[in-house]
Amino acid sequence: MKGGRITIEEKSTLSIYIGVGIAVVLTALAIYFFVLIQKEKSETTGFDPNRPVPSEAVIKGRLKAEEYNVVRRGGSETPFQNAFWNNERVGIYVDVIDGQPLFTSLDKYDSGLGVPSFSKPISYDIVVERPDNSEGMQRIEVRSKRSDAHLGHLFGDPKSPTGRRYSIPSAALHFIPKEEMKDKGYVKFLPLLDKK
Repeated sequence: MKGGRITIEEKSTLSIYIGVGIAVVLTALAIYFFVLIQKEKSETTGFDPNRPVPSEAVIKGRLKAEEYNVVRRGGSETPFQNAFWNNERVGIYVDVIDGQPLFTSLDKYDSGLGVPSFSKPISYDIVVERPDNSEGMQRIEVRSKRSDAHLGHLFGDPKSPTGRRYSIPSAALHFIPKEEMKDKGYVKFLPLLDKK
């Protein structure tokens, strides 16, 4: 630097340092956001029984208003106007809160009521059945044992292969089609769809 002025060589060197600095900062930000996205994906993809159930604040932030109303407030949905009442694709239905597989398409049947109906859960150990005398009715409420999500109600039904009908609002479930199960972290549940 001669006489307080920056020379062309110094400008060139300074420009290189600034450019490298900006590149380093942008690379660091890109890596940071990539790690955040991967962390969020691992927290919401597939089912891991060792992963804790999300906090109530996280659940409320992730779920749509209708989903939250069903699983946390015991709400219902309109028959014949919900996502899965007439879904005939092969796959599994998982808990909207923690992704735990609850029902298979092989156990789904048309009850004629306009809500997803299943003859049985994947395992009776993953649901809790308890008396529900609300709204002046005697019913059996079905809840997810792990996430404590309200899943719906259990009724007797002669149309069901087991004589039992699990009426589960679509808003309590996410559907994972068989062809997407591997990519979404459910590969170990594929044999459930080979039973029949």
